[in-house]
Amino acid sequence: MGIRFRIADSFWVGHEEPLFFIMGPCVIESERVLMETAEFIANLKEKLGINVVFKSSYDKANRTSLRSFRGPGVRAGLEMLAKVKEKFGLPILSDVHKEEEIDLAEKVLDILQIPAFLCRQTDLLVRAGQSEKPVNVKKGQFMAPKDMKYAVEKVSSTGNFQVMLTERGTTFGYNNLVVDMRSIPIMRAIGVPVIFDATHSVQLPGGAGSASGGQREFVETLAKAAVAAGADGIFMEVHPNPERALCDGPNSVPLSWLEDLVKKLLDIASCVRKA
Repeated sequence: MGIRFRIADSFWVGHEEPLFFIMGPCVIESERVLMETAEFIANLKEKLGINVVFKSSYDKANRTSLRSFRGPGVRAGLEMLAKVKEKFGLPILSDVHKEEEIDLAEKVLDILQIPAFLCRQTDLLVRAGQSEKPVNVKKGQFMAPKDMKYAVEKVSSTGNFQVMLTERGTTFGYNNLVVDMRSIPIMRAIGVPVIFDATHSVQLPGGAGSASGGQREFVETLAKAAVAAGADGIFMEVHPNPERALCDGPNSVPLSWLEDLVKKLLDIASCVRKA
């Protein structure tokens, strides 16, 4: 059955729990965009009765180009995320990149996320575990799914067993990723909830020259396949107007698509998670 644990005071996650969602804009572009997106997600949560975590990054430290927009930074970003939490009552997730960031981040975030490129960073994983908050570790594009058990061990060595793993595709030649859906049951066998990142998995890393491209037309297909394969949660970066997004626009889901897509995923989950 694997472990189960509670996200803030909102809901439980685990192999036997309902499908949940992590959604929000890739990076904090402005307070206006952040609040507009959060309000839409909060309303969708109430309308469909779904379990949702709000996600946005205060610093995108791994952008392709030095000139790429990174976000408002730790302090300003966390202040805005705290406003989302207070106004809409949504649990909050964001990336942490350094151990010292966690001193501030753990005061606001309900889930600490370890970016894919940092999933082997022992000191960062251990410090995240010491926060006593749930930790979502993204599987590196260079990692075999079975080897993610070592990332789980690093976090849980602190006595914090609230660990999730996220599949986000594997490097496939240059400027492309491929998703092997076998990774979902392989990582679930480690005993932790597994999330599928439906938008980063259609990213084309560096595929737009000084930025990453993306193929959002395949988000729905891969998300459906992941739920059918047993994913416990779905991660999607969403935006009011992806064509104008400052980060990951080509693979972000427009808010106008979201309700229909979530309903389809819930329909699949209602079959699979009863089997």
